[in-house]
Amino acid sequence: MSAGATVLVADDDRTIRAVLSRALARAGYTARATGSAATLWRWAAAGEGALAILDVMMPDGDGLELLARLRDARPDLPVIVMSARGTLMTAIRAGERGAYEYLPKPFDLDELTNAARRALARAETPADAAAGEAEPEDSLPLVGRSPAMQEVYRAIARLVATDLTVLVTGESGSGKELVARALHDFGKRRDRAFVAVNMAAIPRELIESELFGHERGAFTGAAARAAGRFEQADGGTLFLDEIGDMPLEAQTRLLRVLQEGEYTTVGGRRPIRADVRIVAATHRDLTESIARGLFREDLYYRLCVVPLRLPPLRERLDDMPLLARHFLDRARAEGLPARTIDAGGIERLKAHDWPGNVRELENLIRRLAALCPDETIGAAVLDREIGAARAPEPSAGRGAPAPGDGLGECVDRHVARCFAAHADSAPAPGLYDRVLRRVEDPLIRRTLEATRGNRARAAMILGLNRNTLRKKIRELGIDAPGEPE
Repeated sequence: MSAGATVLVADDDRTIRAVLSRALARAGYTARATGSAATLWRWAAAGEGALAILDVMMPDGDGLELLARLRDARPDLPVIVMSARGTLMTAIRAGERGAYEYLPKPFDLDELTNAARRALARAETPADAAAGEAEPEDSLPLVGRSPAMQEVYRAIARLVATDLTVLVTGESGSGKELVARALHDFGKRRDRAFVAVNMAAIPRELIESELFGHERGAFTGAAARAAGRFEQADGGTLFLDEIGDMPLEAQTRLLRVLQEGEYTTVGGRRPIRADVRIVAATHRDLTESIARGLFREDLYYRLCVVPLRLPPLRERLDDMPLLARHFLDRARAEGLPARTIDAGGIERLKAHDWPGNVRELENLIRRLAALCPDETIGAAVLDREIGAARAPEPSAGRGAPAPGDGLGECVDRHVARCFAAHADSAPAPGLYDRVLRRVEDPLIRRTLEATRGNRARAAMILGLNRNTLRKKIRELGIDAPGEPE
């Protein structure tokens, strides 16, 4: 599509329309803006515009309903949806109805113009628009509207219509299983089973039987045939939690199943087709486990087709009021007394570092709902409860960073652990590159997050040539927004 293409813009805020129009003009496009869904529909139905940008909340109609109508009438017209609501369901519904891109407000104008450029340059292949009933937000598995969670929602919305294997990483208690359930519940396998298995909770000698099942007499105590988790999840989703704790011998068997698409039960001979979608999760750094010889690199790449990082609670403190209200409502629905947390209490919650993440917050809220005598919970009560529940700080002897440690000390500790894990030999070749990669990945990822995907600004902050930054993003596999490669 040539420069000067007309872009139709619909938003009820006049200021936003003006800002978007100027940004599109700077990018070489002609914007035609309106505050009415009906007007945009009239323009598009008459064949005007090469791209439409519309808000979900319009004064004279639902933007997502308009999106579905546009996709039916003009399947060649790419549509970018923007919304201030910023929920997982909004992102998924936009994707189901055929939106080219979903942008939660506020967003970087460069992000919008880059999305517009990609939409206008893409091959014009019609997308299917699937209708679906809107779900109440209270029933959604994930809660929050912070920028960090918006990236998660956008990733889930893109993945639900696929069978791609997903590796969810994140600290313990951050909600990794909720992501897996969202991928299943809103995906095309939603009518079949969701089976979760925690690899850290299964004895080593039983893992293969647990995953693949066994035949009668396969081992002592196998009095009858038993179906494994792969068979139980047939046609559905198999969630392999704490995959980083899987023993090496079981990793080899799992890799073979992922490569060949079939497996045999323990003691069996007949191959069984593995018709499951795999979602794996871990709180460990698998690249470090690979360096230490504890995780197979080939299995990692089989599992990490799509990496999805779930942010810890300390990176999404703007979600604290929503999360607190969500857990208080849930406690009340379970029969506990109704409670509220005042503004001072919310600020006290934000001041905590939350080593246990959302799970720690949920436990605290339930405890307060059950035991606090006051209907309104303030900072003083929370200060006492958080202080009483605080776990002892890990000792330096266990390898935890000490207060004031700099980057050099952290790298030194990491390298020391690598050599300590190979006391009788040496780490695998390539240690230098692996250590550099461990430093580069968070450095570039955090800088891109801070600049909201603006690679030009990120390159300036890092002191890198823009082409060098682009190369690093590709090499490290960072899922970064920005201009197309």
